[in-house]
Amino acid sequence: MDADEGQGRGGDRGGGRGRGGTRLDGDAVEALYEALAAATPDARTELVHQDPFTLLVAVVLSAQATDAGVNRATPGLFAAAPTPEAMAALGEEGIAALIRTIGLYRTKAKNVAALSRLLVERHGGAVPPMREALEALPGVGRKTANVVLNVAFGEPTIAVDTHIFRVSNRTGLAPGRTPAEVEAGLVAVTPDRHRQDAHHRLILHGRYVCKARKPLCPACPIRTVCRYDAKTG
Repeated sequence: MDADEGQGRGGDRGGGRGRGGTRLDGDAVEALYEALAAATPDARTELVHQDPFTLLVAVVLSAQATDAGVNRATPGLFAAAPTPEAMAALGEEGIAALIRTIGLYRTKAKNVAALSRLLVERHGGAVPPMREALEALPGVGRKTANVVLNVAFGEPTIAVDTHIFRVSNRTGLAPGRTPAEVEAGLVAVTPDRHRQDAHHRLILHGRYVCKARKPLCPACPIRTVCRYDAKTG
C-alpha cells in the first residue's frame, strides 16, 4: 500500500491538500471515474497473494513500504508459512528472519505472529469477513481492513493511503484534511457502479501518474476534469 494508517495528512510532498482546486461536481466525478476505468480496466491490488490470509499478511507488511518490496519478501515467507497455523508456529523470530528487507520488520513480525495466533484461537484459522473482527487483530487498522474486505470479500470499501489522499485532494474529487475525511468524501461521491474498483484505480493513478513530486499531467487521463492548479506541462 506504500503508506501506513497514519499517513496522508496534508504533509504529502508534491501536493496533498493546499494545491488542489474546488470540489468536483457530479458530472465531473462521473467523467473522472469513466476515464480511470478506461485507462485501467483491470485494476487490482499489486500485492501478490493466494488467499485472504496471505492478502492480510501482505497488507500488514506493506505499511510504510512499497508493494514491490513486500512482493520480494513474501514468496519465502508464504512458502514457509502459508496458513495461520504455520505462521503462528514459525513465530516472531522466524518471521522476522524472512522479512528483514521490509521496513519496521521486527514490529511487523510481532504483529503477524500475533494476528496469526488470534486467527487460530478466535476464528478457526480463517480471516473474518467483518470489519470489527479484522480491526481487533494486531497491526490491522481501518485502511488494512478496507483492503481485505474489498479484495478478499468483494465489499465496495475504499481504503485511503497516501496516493489516494493525494489524488482526492489534488483533483477535487474528495478533499479532506485526514484519511477519514477523504474516505467519507469518496464514499459519498463515488457512483455505485465504480465503488468496488475505485480504490484500485485511484491508487494506481496516484502511484504511476499523479505522483507526489513530478505528476505526469500531460499524460493524465483525467486532466480535463482535474482541478489541480499546479498542473505540469
